[in-house]
Amino acid sequence: MAAVVTYLVIFTVISSALAYDPDMLQDLCVANTSAGIKVNGFTCKAETNITEADFFFDGLAKPGKVNNSVGSLVTGGNVEKIPGLNTLGVSLSRIDYSPDGLNPPHTHPRATEMIFVLEGELDVGFITTANKLISKAVKKGEIFVFPRGLVHFQKNNGDKAASVISAFNSQLPGTQSIAMTLFTSTPAVPDNVLTKAFQVGTKEIEKIKTKLAPKKS
Repeated sequence: MAAVVTYLVIFTVISSALAYDPDMLQDLCVANTSAGIKVNGFTCKAETNITEADFFFDGLAKPGKVNNSVGSLVTGGNVEKIPGLNTLGVSLSRIDYSPDGLNPPHTHPRATEMIFVLEGELDVGFITTANKLISKAVKKGEIFVFPRGLVHFQKNNGDKAASVISAFNSQLPGTQSIAMTLFTSTPAVPDNVLTKAFQVGTKEIEKIKTKLAPKKS
């Protein structure tokens, strides 16, 4: 019995250690995004080529222009925009919402998310694996947390624009929008899978796909 307990403790510790971005092994590992080498993260830029610009980004300072059917815009401040974040295990995003705008149900497979409301009031929530909705209305200055991997959403419930800053415990948390993942993937999810899952006909599935399809420029 003692051996089983010891095994479980060791397994828990190892699992926790591997659950998020790996720990850094040096002071800096500024991402060399042009190296063309794929690793768990990015390879390091030569220290002689590192500058302050690798640690700076002003893209979250101003509201983004929302111009889509759902009424929200996410601006990422992750390792792809800030190379100095490589191996540091953190990132930010800014989300702007038009009146009645929605950040549709989605997940972040590699990170927990914490939002801080800059302006406005939002209805936010996540759904547990027991299919329980945990939701709340949050306003300026308040914080809400979405656990890693769980489906969640934010909706502007006011008649004015709203915005939040999102913090993640990953340099690149990843995002999977539920609707876009199911209805616009390449190759496409077979219609007979979608009709069976949603208990609707092929016409309804095709109608949804048409609405979600990227607009041709």
